[in-house]
Amino acid sequence: MSPFAPTFEQLPASIPVFPLTGVLVLPRARLPLNVFEPRYLAMVQDSLAGDRLIGMIQPVEPGTETDSSIDPPLAGVGCCGRLTAFAETDDGRYLITLSGLCRFRIREEVSTMRGYRRVMADWSPFAGDFVAPADGGFDRAGLMAALKPYFTRRSLTVNWQALETASDEQLVATIAMLCPFTPAEKQALLEAPDFVGRASMLLALVQMAVHESADGDAARH
Repeated sequence: MSPFAPTFEQLPASIPVFPLTGVLVLPRARLPLNVFEPRYLAMVQDSLAGDRLIGMIQPVEPGTETDSSIDPPLAGVGCCGRLTAFAETDDGRYLITLSGLCRFRIREEVSTMRGYRRVMADWSPFAGDFVAPADGGFDRAGLMAALKPYFTRRSLTVNWQALETASDEQLVATIAMLCPFTPAEKQALLEAPDFVGRASMLLALVQMAVHESADGDAARH
């Protein structure tokens, strides 16, 4: 963890949350975000003036976060990130990077003054997020082998050298965050009890997607 990041004991009672379908951040992973909606511009401004913590969480009803007239229900678990990079654009957007810190459960939602949403966070189930897992304990070779046809069939370009040199945790987090899994699958990856469980689930999702696309190709021929 960064020397600027809070310890587990220093995590605040409440945090602002950024609801986005199909988007997650995981501990020690980095998530770039393009912020343009007025209430989330305000959230970034307030975060910069405070502890720089923002929770990423998925709406329960995908797509509803684009309708600012309603606040869709939120998933029960999200992950808090620390704002570690920030830039302004000439057309009124913020380009930020969140570095994943710790997951949380929502105790309750609280009202805010500037339009964005804020929750009381229960960190207690996730103290282990502050401990980086050691390499090993899952089938890395199997995951790398499955990723090649997975990316090829989806015409996705990837930096293989970066993946091959990444730690096990970095590799799993990168694939979990970047691959086009369904919102429910992303939430399941987020809520996996530990790294080994997340890695095993990720491998199963990638292998299943490869088999399904292979079956679809076979059916067309």
